[in-house]
Amino acid sequence: MIYYYLTISPVEALVASQLSPEEFGIYMATGSEKGNAEQLMFVEVAGGFGDYFDWSFAEKQCRTHSDGRPKHSLYLSIYRVLEHTPLENMKSLYLVTKDGRSLKIDKTEYTDQADWRGYALYKELCPVTPLVVSSLKPNYFGSYMVDSTDKVTVPALVFADVKVINLEDIENTGNVGHMYDRNTEHLKQCIADLQAGRGKKTKTVDRSFENTFSYQIIESGIYAANSSGVCAYPMPSKETLRKEYYEWGKSALIF
Repeated sequence: MIYYYLTISPVEALVASQLSPEEFGIYMATGSEKGNAEQLMFVEVAGGFGDYFDWSFAEKQCRTHSDGRPKHSLYLSIYRVLEHTPLENMKSLYLVTKDGRSLKIDKTEYTDQADWRGYALYKELCPVTPLVVSSLKPNYFGSYMVDSTDKVTVPALVFADVKVINLEDIENTGNVGHMYDRNTEHLKQCIADLQAGRGKKTKTVDRSFENTFSYQIIESGIYAANSSGVCAYPMPSKETLRKEYYEWGKSALIF
């Protein structure tokens, strides 16, 4: 059996593999070389759509080795993958820790957050990666970012809703890693500008935030958007993680 995976982070790619999602997560996160370890985010994809990707090449090349070992990975594309993948072909999302533990999150239809503070902090993940603050809810933000009538746009976007702490009490941030170690004054000013209603719907907080992103800072979930709409991958509550996915949560430094 051939699986297809759209890797979102650390790089955008479409990969064919004979490994199941959990096995693929372990292989890609920990690798075959001792000491190689990195966080990985990917979506399983139902393949065979369109003509941008060479599906016949995958069927010919993604085969079991002569000694019986499965084909671990066969790259089909490392460029403009997300924009050529329909939302309906995107299946479950997997958040993989550096030691290869996977959290599976099923795709759902978008629903509004229960509490809306009037703005949100979004970490764009693919194909661009800045940290931005926006006055738009996730569904409107996704639609706004892929609106081809705008001068600054992307054809598709995956982004995470990020935890916002009490910026007047930085010392008691809770478990958010190094999220608020820098640029807090700039963040405060960006939020103030949006709340003042000065016309802009989004403001860039940090253009080089990639190296400090962690699963600890995800709030409501992760979203995928293109011209057909927006879908959601809701993040389990901390209570659910503790009860059902404790080892993953511990590995992700949530506990």
